[in-house]
Amino acid sequence: MVRQYAATSPEALTEALFDVAAESGLDAATVRVVAARAGVSIGAVQHHFATKDQMYAAAFAALVARVRARIGRVDLTAPLPERLLTVLAELLPLDKARTREARVMAAFAARAATSPSLAAIQAAQLAEIRAELTEALGDLDHAEQRAAVLFAAVDGLALHAVSSGGGLKRHQLTAALEELVRRFV
Repeated sequence: MVRQYAATSPEALTEALFDVAAESGLDAATVRVVAARAGVSIGAVQHHFATKDQMYAAAFAALVARVRARIGRVDLTAPLPERLLTVLAELLPLDKARTREARVMAAFAARAATSPSLAAIQAAQLAEIRAELTEALGDLDHAEQRAAVLFAAVDGLALHAVSSGGGLKRHQLTAALEELVRRFV
């Protein structure tokens, strides 16, 4: 689907990058392709991002902020199992928007293995989400360890779902998430 972008803003360019990366991978999200997708000149992209790496770093940070904002809206006074299901479901590709995000997140995570700037964003993102999960676990024994395992398991489920050509369906992801929470709470 080719989306129309209203303005040449960093946000519009980031959305164009997300579309390209979700459809064709991060390697396809060059400055030229992102500019074409956004319907602007290469110079307009370079006005906001001097390099492709800067564009990637800004897009990755924006994606992380978007996911964390949704997680931040979770009611931390809800019962623990409900709270965890809600938080962890935000990390799974359970609808069109989260599937797009999971594809882009997987592409960025892979690139972070060889990019120091993306690795720094990835490390901060992982630490922040683990901290939020630890907070959501409340007073449970070994909350930090439980949060690390829960996050790793959900991250793995998301990766399998988006990298296996639809091998894990929504109901399977939801059932796996429910089983995971049941075992950890």
